Amino acid sequence: MKPIIAPSVLSADFSNMSAEIEKLEKSSAEFIHLDVMDGHFVPPITFGPQFVKAIRSKSKKVFDAHLMVSNPEAHIDSFAAAGCDIITIHAEVAPHLHKLIAQIKSHGIKAGVALNPSTPVEMIKWVINDVDMVLIMSVNPGFGGQSFIPTVVEKIREVKKLNPNILIQVDGGINDKTAQLVLEAGANVLVAGSYVFQGDYETQIQKLIAVGNSL
Repeated sequence: MKPIIAPSVLSADFSNMSAEIEKLEKSSAEFIHLDVMDGHFVPPITFGPQFVKAIRSKSKKVFDAHLMVSNPEAHIDSFAAAGCDIITIHAEVAPHLHKLIAQIKSHGIKAGVALNPSTPVEMIKWVINDVDMVLIMSVNPGFGGQSFIPTVVEKIREVKKLNPNILIQVDGGINDKTAQLVLEAGANVLVAGSYVFQGDYETQIQKLIAVGNSL
């Protein structure tokens, strides 16, 4: 079971981002994960659609935008126009979740919904067949380098039961050890930040792929 690896550019060298994206383009990663933070839903502020537009020409990989923002309806269109292939929004900030999923899909791209560690899967039960991907946060959103929260493994199993064919992405504390836990539970997309960028990118990515291939 070869997993999709989605390196998070949040852990890349922002002073040399063009070269970083070019290195990822040559790697076995299929997605490039874009952590968008607004300073409100989560404390940090990262980057906006202008950044995405600037690096889009450097890669043909799937641009996977994770909007950790309080008002996603105000940002979906601009990130879609910047070149994102998947836009994921948080269920916690979307009282009209179905409407926002439709807004994303109106751009001809894929839609994802994210759940924080303490948010129950029940919250997305009625849209599970409308989205292309569910993102399970295995750390609290906002900062890289956090420790993996083991209880999310059961959440992955719950999502898998609701829709066995959906992409299940896991973000937070992913390494070659935790990757095995989440892949065995049914995940198929691994977001990896510090794990990938701490060494040779392709070597680290291949370690994660090997975990999936061994299952």
